[in-house]
Amino acid sequence: MSNTIRIQDDLYNAVNGEWLKTAVIPDDRPSTGGFAILDENVEKIMMDDFKAFAEGTKTSDIPEMKNAIALYKKVMDKERRDADGIKPVLPLLENIKSLKNVEDLNNAAHEFFMHDVSLPVRMSVTTDMQDATKHSFIVLGPDIILPDTLYYEEGNESGKQLLSVYSDMAAKILEFTPLTKEEQKTFLEDTLAYDALIAKKVKSQLEWSEYYKNHNPKSVDEVAEMVAPFDIKGLLNKLYGDKAPDTVIVYEPRAIGEMKEYFNEENFNLYIHWLYVKTLVNATSLLSLELKTLGTTFKRALTGVVSDPTLDKEAYRLVSAAYSEPMGVYYGRTYFGEEAKKDVVDIVKKIIETYKIRIEKKDFLAAETKKQAVKKLSTMEIKMGYPDFIREKFSKRVVDENDSLYEIMYKMTAIVNQDEFDDLLKPVDRTEWVMPGHMVNACYNPLSNDITFPAAILQKPFYSLSQSTSENLGGIGAVIGHEISHAFDTNGAKFDENGNLKNWWTDEDFAAFEKLTKKMTEQFDGIEFHGGKVSGELTVSENIADNGGVGVTLEIMHTLDDADFRAYFKNWAKVWCMKAKEEYIQLLLARDVHSPCELRANIPPRNFSEWYEAFGVTENDKMYIAPEKRISIW
Repeated sequence: MSNTIRIQDDLYNAVNGEWLKTAVIPDDRPSTGGFAILDENVEKIMMDDFKAFAEGTKTSDIPEMKNAIALYKKVMDKERRDADGIKPVLPLLENIKSLKNVEDLNNAAHEFFMHDVSLPVRMSVTTDMQDATKHSFIVLGPDIILPDTLYYEEGNESGKQLLSVYSDMAAKILEFTPLTKEEQKTFLEDTLAYDALIAKKVKSQLEWSEYYKNHNPKSVDEVAEMVAPFDIKGLLNKLYGDKAPDTVIVYEPRAIGEMKEYFNEENFNLYIHWLYVKTLVNATSLLSLELKTLGTTFKRALTGVVSDPTLDKEAYRLVSAAYSEPMGVYYGRTYFGEEAKKDVVDIVKKIIETYKIRIEKKDFLAAETKKQAVKKLSTMEIKMGYPDFIREKFSKRVVDENDSLYEIMYKMTAIVNQDEFDDLLKPVDRTEWVMPGHMVNACYNPLSNDITFPAAILQKPFYSLSQSTSENLGGIGAVIGHEISHAFDTNGAKFDENGNLKNWWTDEDFAAFEKLTKKMTEQFDGIEFHGGKVSGELTVSENIADNGGVGVTLEIMHTLDDADFRAYFKNWAKVWCMKAKEEYIQLLLARDVHSPCELRANIPPRNFSEWYEAFGVTENDKMYIAPEKRISIW
């Protein structure tokens, strides 16, 4: 606790101020604090175990870990990587460079698609929003270099600087290729020109934040006309034969509908040069250490990270991504206690039941809407800790130790993609976890109406058997309430208890809900933070969730015999503690749907009377909001 900052004026800095003064951000990370420190600790534990696995001093009874360990060793093989240099990716680059026209591209499209080589449109398979029991084939626009379309707007100096960094980085990497100096210059200029064309069409982060709007079904024939001369029907036939879908979901109607403005016969060379550079830059992480370091230049500038992770940390992170489920199950079985799991599940059930009571009290909801909301809560599934089993697809990710690191990942990408595309012909597996057990995070999935709490987040300050109930409610309890609230935020409210995009509201009730969400938008919108401003519109769904998480857990606090509201609010503030690089703060302001951590700690409490009573906060204190301006939606 700070000795100079009054908690009534600034909860966040009163609780975290002294720590913030001395906290050191690791050189290979953009931030440190609540979530990040736990992640660092989990990473250290798992890195130590993988070092022991690689040395043969420790073993695992999880079969999939054999390939994970082999991949770890391959990343660690500095001599082989440096000897191979850029060679592993050269055949693919030459293949790209040899494409003379769109017909050549269409002939290569299936191979490119399977190996994540960027086609004029992105495509994937995911749960169908209108029928969450089945999958849909989705179509999106291509990726852009900068983190959001706002960076491309005239006068955005940050965008100009970042493009300059990217250009300088790519130019240095291109020097390793067989291209002539003139070709290198042309390829890079064309890459930036093509990227500028794309940026005019793809969605902004604000548009992506309203994810329910992604559901735009169209016939394959209609989409084929939009994206011609790219042959999407031919690609679908190669993927599925006579089982190819006749309908796809267009997630970016503008980018797909206006694709002819950035992909056509006339600018085909722009696309090919963009593809060459993009493929090369993406490959650097799997090549020599010199190229790998060059390839992270842009990311380091974007996030303010000082240096790349050590090689063993890089190895662990790559393996963690490729074998996420086996790694999470290993962590859960090894380090997660069943007593803690049972206790937290009990907390979740208590919060859900309390949420139902709060729903029934809401005077802006009609009886039928309340009934549907309660049904959604009653059918919400809890995924706590880690999965009971590892899905078969992870055993397919075999590592051939004779291959280079790049070749291993190139082949593995095709295996991963094949599994994903095969899902289109299968029902949705609702037992699948969207987060592995060793991830320090939590989430709500609107398409399956479930909440996931990986084992790794169930630690102090979020949760501990040694913490008081009040502290745990201010930590993991409020986070649980936050995730449950996502079922009723501006996106989740549009999905029913089965995960289907469906209107279960009366028109009057939803209009009343929208008035409340507008107030929530206004409560955060335009707040100045580190030279920028918070977008209340971009962050509204997460702010609703924070508000709901605090509201429901404060109600539970009143049922405790030993309730300590001060401990509750202090631990709430501790959870959101974060010290970050300035570049990373600006990146989050521009594209993160969450408000800055300081505001997440300070604003939600002010909407509830318990805050004022706990610390005697009055209208003379900075942490005061007039009663008529306080918001409690759920």
